Amino acid sequence: MKICCLVKEVPDAAVQKRIDAGTKRLDRSGERTLNPFDTHGIEAAMQIREGGAVAVDEIVAVTMGPDTAVRALHKSVALGADRSLHLSDPALSGSDVCATGYALAKALETEQPDLVLLGQQSDDGECYTIGAVVADHLKMPSLTQVIKMDVSEGKLVCQRQAEYGYDTVEIALPAVISVGDAINEPRYPSLKAIMGAKKKPLDTKGTGDVGIDPSQVGEAGSKTQVLGINPPPPKQSGEIIEDEDTNETVEKIVAWLEERKLI
Repeated sequence: MKICCLVKEVPDAAVQKRIDAGTKRLDRSGERTLNPFDTHGIEAAMQIREGGAVAVDEIVAVTMGPDTAVRALHKSVALGADRSLHLSDPALSGSDVCATGYALAKALETEQPDLVLLGQQSDDGECYTIGAVVADHLKMPSLTQVIKMDVSEGKLVCQRQAEYGYDTVEIALPAVISVGDAINEPRYPSLKAIMGAKKKPLDTKGTGDVGIDPSQVGEAGSKTQVLGINPPPPKQSGEIIEDEDTNETVEKIVAWLEERKLI
């Protein structure tokens, strides 16, 4: 079995996120790191390998991004991936979710994975949909919010979080699975793994190397466009009720809650 883990470089959580007023895209000039949600996908791949139910020949970390994204790939390898694939090309700049999903799918086609794993969301865009877009282009079944996986030859039995409980779904391989952060606790990379990560194979490819149609990526190939950016409205101050008379205070609180249909 070959497992590909989709990963992404995102702004560090400690950095205040800013939107570039000119491009209307996220300003990524600050400190960046591996998307923390994707570490759960890598850990899930490692647990499948270590579980022994199926033989995992290779775990490949795959990302799309600028030159700096190699740092996310190095961390992915330190966490357990055997090698990495970096899709990088100026033509990809400005791609929305649809264009990004298409481009990643073309890169994955060159790998022919049996299973694609990724985190449920990215820490910057938080769109939750990239797995489904990739799966659509690959013509593979897809599940989201998966918190448990039992793998056997040719299929997975997954438990996924639903709005009112849990679903148990059997899905045929190959498939694209977006895992929730409740699925596992990612391990910490060892010092030896960190030091050796840069020596692991890293393959960098452009759009032409994986058969991407340039008209389907970048700003021109995106299906969505940001028309305007507005800051969130300022938070209104709360109402303070002084407790001079307990009974009267309780009545005021109950009336306040009833007015807003909270009780």
